[in-house]
Formats: sequence, C-alpha cells, structure tokens
Amino acid sequence: MWGLEVFGFTALFSPFFLLFMLFIAGSYWLLTGPQRGRFEGSAPVSVGKQITFYTACFLFYLVQGGPLELLGHLMFTFHMVNMSISYILVPPLILLSVPDWMWRALFRKRFNPKTSPWMHPIFTAVLFNVLFSLYHLPNIHDVIMTNYALHTAYYLVLLIASFMMWWNVICPVPEYNRLTELRKMGYIFLNGLLLTPSCALIIFAGEPMYAVYNNPQVWADAMGYCVPGDPAELLKLFQNGPASVINLLPPLDDQQLGGVLMKLIQEFIYGAVLAYVFRQWFKRESKEDELPPGPLNRSPREGFQP
Repeated sequence: MWGLEVFGFTALFSPFFLLFMLFIAGSYWLLTGPQRGRFEGSAPVSVGKQITFYTACFLFYLVQGGPLELLGHLMFTFHMVNMSISYILVPPLILLSVPDWMWRALFRKRFNPKTSPWMHPIFTAVLFNVLFSLYHLPNIHDVIMTNYALHTAYYLVLLIASFMMWWNVICPVPEYNRLTELRKMGYIFLNGLLLTPSCALIIFAGEPMYAVYNNPQVWADAMGYCVPGDPAELLKLFQNGPASVINLLPPLDDQQLGGVLMKLIQEFIYGAVLAYVFRQWFKRESKEDELPPGPLNRSPREGFQP
C-alpha cells in the first residue's frame, strides 16, 4: 500500500532543504563562472565537471530531503540506499567536480591536508567506518533516528568524515596528495574490509533489529524528523506503523535486502574508483616510459646525477 500523498508536499520535497541545495548549486555556478577571475590561478571548468557537481547536488537532495528521504523512514532498504548515496557516492563526485584552484583558495594559510594529522589516511578510514558502523548498531540507530538534534549532528559529522576519507583517494589538489596510486588502491580495499562487519551484521541477523521499522510508536517518533506535527496523530492514521503506508517486504527480508544493497553499492562504487585510480597510475607510468633518458628525467628514486 502506498499512501505517501498523505504526508503532504513539505514532507515529500522538503522545500527549505531544496532551497539550500539550489543555493549550493548557484554558488558553484557563480564561483566557477562569472566570479572565477577573483581566484588566483583559476581556469575554466569543464562541462563534465559541472554536470558531475549538479548531479551530486541533485542526488544528495533526493536522499536527504526529497521523496527517497521519506521512503527511508518507511523501509530499511531505502534507508541503506540513501546512506550509500549520501556518504559513498556523493563525496567523491563533489571532490572530482570542484576545481583545484578553488580548493587552494579554501585551504590557503588555514589548513594543509597533506601535513594535518586529522587527514592521515589511517585515521580518516577508521573514523568514517567506525562512525558508519556504530550508527547501524540497533540501539544507537534507534536513538539517533528519534532525536532530531542528534540526528542532524551525527549526519553532519558522518558527512565530514566521509569527505575526509575520500579526500585521500581522490585528492583534487596534486600538492596535497599523500598517497601514491598503488597505496590508494590498497586504501580502497581497506575501506571495503572495514565496512564489511556492519553489513554482515545486518544481512545475517536472524530477526528484525531496528525498532524504528518494527515498532509503530518508535516509528512515529522518528517520522517527526520529516513530517511536522504530533507523532500521536500520525500513529492514529497509521496504527501499524510503516507497514500501513508501504508493505512490500516482511521486516526481516527488508532488513537483509538493505544490507545486501548497501554492500553491493559500496563494492560497485569502490570498484569504479579503483579502476579510475588504476587508470591514472597506468597513464602516469606510460608517460614516464615515453620520456627520453637523461638526468633531468630520472625518477626521484634514482636521484639527480650531473
């Protein structure tokens, strides 16, 4: 049963969040277009990068403020798809689409990602994956989902941690790069391994673990994040909780499917990024092989010999 229209326009489309994302997209257009000359070393941004940025903004709105965000409060499967898009897909798209000269202007004289201990690859990998895994422990998940302030704060911290983790893979500014391509590939494998226990817990659980999707009262409290009004009134309309609105799968099957989709999406994205890094490595190695022999073209390992 689908009854999403009952929730109204505000719950389905989050107009204030939509305006915020339009502001972000408009700022990108302004700073990379008419106001580009204000940045030192600026250059035109390719159409591909622009499309990538606007696509990332659209996807983030869809899963954090659009209809998919509401569906994520009704089915665990949609919730896991939303988490995958928000923290595994959107950050690398943003990092790839924002030009290097804009990152330099942002960090200059304030922060150096290459030397900061907060951006050390091991720290960022552990930080993101621990935060993501802790969030999906049943008791912690239910508390965060039913507390508006905690929900907003945790999602913000998780988003920052995801950007920190992805920075060490994508690193759009060459002089801030900490890892070689080979180490980046190992780093991607490490992140995949660190996220596996959380997915396994969800996939192989023998019973539904999350009260938000199985207890109508807890669900009604959690819906306060995206549906204004008294949760008690919402519970009167939907006495069986989310099953009264959308009932596609039994709770356990929904939970397991969510875990499987999360792992599949993660593996697909990590695989695509792995291929991208390998391609960058291959291109660099090919260019070095094409250079004529000479003292100026020796690699740093060989050193300079007059």
